[in-house]
Amino acid sequence: FHCLLLKVLFDFHGVPMIQRFTTNWEKIQNFQARPDDILIATYPKAGTTWVSYILDLLYFGQTSPERQTSIPLSERVPFLELTVSPTNSGVDKAENITTSPRLIKTHFPVQFVPKSFWEQNCKIIYVARNAKDNMVSFFHFDRMALTQPDPGDWSSYFKRFLEGKLLYGSWYDHVNGWWKKKQTDNKIHYMFYEDMIEDTGHEIDKLCGFLGLSLSVEEKKRISGGVQFDNMKRNNMVNYSTSQVMDFKISPFMRKGKVGDWKNHFTVAQNEEFDEDYKQTMKNSPLKFHWEV
Repeated sequence: FHCLLLKVLFDFHGVPMIQRFTTNWEKIQNFQARPDDILIATYPKAGTTWVSYILDLLYFGQTSPERQTSIPLSERVPFLELTVSPTNSGVDKAENITTSPRLIKTHFPVQFVPKSFWEQNCKIIYVARNAKDNMVSFFHFDRMALTQPDPGDWSSYFKRFLEGKLLYGSWYDHVNGWWKKKQTDNKIHYMFYEDMIEDTGHEIDKLCGFLGLSLSVEEKKRISGGVQFDNMKRNNMVNYSTSQVMDFKISPFMRKGKVGDWKNHFTVAQNEEFDEDYKQTMKNSPLKFHWEV
């Protein structure tokens, strides 16, 4: 019963959240960022693990190769707002990191980010994914992650996505909120999942430009190859197979990593309803997404 309560969505400062991401609220908000911290921010299931892994390889792939085979990525890149127990939280993990830069991930909408990240002028990398694929991926994740709210069936999930009634709230608010913040903050690098699929090497180049890193051609090739979806899916330090709270019999954490898989889920009627809703909600947004590659 206690476990069920922990999964119940409730309104938290206007955003649907669950207890494990709000329990430690004061501690999270008072988190002391360092100027060289790098924050990776996304709506859930939009490429967080992918970008986290790229950054980890960029900074530590050559200097500490042993961490690639001995420490799960979830330990190397702590999840800021996650609280598993009083002694096991993302904030604790981040505070205990001795390497520099610290790589930290969050799914927070922009207004929830602890203020010290802004005060310290930290670099922030935001990844956005097209809403249709993002919805499908989030649905399958909610099916297999034992700590997530129960997704119910696909058609009710579809409705709740459009209404913004999923964990972390509205996809629209999330991608647009971060985009708006980027207009006044040059420390935010805004990426698109679909661009990464289309040309991973080019996106890594842009990332290096933003971070002020220079890579040899060989090193870039090695990283581009290592972070291809099938390689990551097979990599037990990256694919969350060590997690105790995910049921891989229902669905793998890394499922397909494709653009356009929504076509296997949306009915014609759902697609029409979605497109209408999207057109209305995004009419004033400059963001443009690719629905297929």
